[in-house]
Amino acid sequence: RNVLFFLQMAISNIRYGEGVTKEIGMDLQNLGARRVCLMTDKNLSKLPPVNAVLNSLAKHGINFQMYDNVRVEPTDQSFLDAIQFAKKGEFDAYVAVGGGSVIDTCKAANLYAASPSSEFLDYVNAPIGKGKPVTVPLKPLIAVPTTSGTGSETTGVAIFDFKELKVKTGIASRAIKPTLGIIDPLHTLSMPERIVANSGFDVLCHALESYTALPYNQRSPCPPNPIARPAYQGSNPVSDVWALHALRIVAKYLKRAIRNPEDLEARANMHLASAFAGIGFGNAGVHLCHGMSYPISGLVKTYKPKDYNVDHSLVPHGLSVVLTSPAVFAFTAQIHPERHLEAAEILGADIRTARIKDAGLILADTLRKFLFDLNVDDGLAAIGYSKADIPALVKGTLPQERVTKLSPRPQTEEDLSALFEASMKLY
Repeated sequence: RNVLFFLQMAISNIRYGEGVTKEIGMDLQNLGARRVCLMTDKNLSKLPPVNAVLNSLAKHGINFQMYDNVRVEPTDQSFLDAIQFAKKGEFDAYVAVGGGSVIDTCKAANLYAASPSSEFLDYVNAPIGKGKPVTVPLKPLIAVPTTSGTGSETTGVAIFDFKELKVKTGIASRAIKPTLGIIDPLHTLSMPERIVANSGFDVLCHALESYTALPYNQRSPCPPNPIARPAYQGSNPVSDVWALHALRIVAKYLKRAIRNPEDLEARANMHLASAFAGIGFGNAGVHLCHGMSYPISGLVKTYKPKDYNVDHSLVPHGLSVVLTSPAVFAFTAQIHPERHLEAAEILGADIRTARIKDAGLILADTLRKFLFDLNVDDGLAAIGYSKADIPALVKGTLPQERVTKLSPRPQTEEDLSALFEASMKLY
């Protein structure tokens, strides 16, 4: 039996606590860093999280250059701009302060600056890029997340929009994961309501997808060499613990964190849940909600979300992921229905009289109610899509094999069409 019978856990070191950002200058001193690259985006560069980092760098005499041109929902071009900056600067350490967009951009900058002769597509996931293994040594990267969503501070994944193909893809390698994630819940207080909601939906889907993914010991074939073992391995006993724990925190605290910006307990717990879910999906992987979300983001026409100060239309990642979740889990539940039922119960469903064969419908209804309570847009139609777009959405999902093949239930193009159609309206 030539299956992936082995499991490898990879996560970044994590340091947690209110105000812990003040230690970052000392960390860089301890690393002997002489030229530091600080990456963030234009909105954040004026907010308290970046200020806290700048204060610590100044206090400990760290020499740095700031790059604040990161694009929210990055593209291949925005990655290349940051890579150019990193190559020119000859940095010996990186600091990323921001959400997943900033942390992912910084991972890419670190990778290509360390591998200057590589073409951009060399490390991009196949089939879009060549998906080569990373064998060059990277510089230390310290990630300071300011949202409670991507868990990017714990993972070896960097996602971007590949403009010419209108599809999101990314780079996945354990080699690019941050050296240290500094999780300071004070940073979550600067997040507007919709950003809390959308990043929280990403945590919700990370947890649900990694818990329901194809089990790691059913993946095949086994890679010929450990360097080729994918970062995303399928659901497994270690990731399950983190995914379920993150799901419980989401159920308890997400609504509170959205409704009251001052609720530090709720926001601090969501900040941790984001990292916990990152540890889960960073090793198990995600499946259809994420696979289908990439074209939903990539093909956006005019949608501009509330609370996002951006000059381009975008579908926030967490929103693009969660809109298909009721349809997806209704579809996948015939495999491992007990896991779907368990997730529904954690999210508040009463399953005492539930029949196992209704697990998918129960989880889908529970998710719809959850989203309705948080006034989420009513399906893909509400963010500008119609039935006419379904073929393009399906076409954009097909190259996402890295995640779609982790779905516990294989899917045809017709299945994907039906899932997009079922996601046009939620309520």
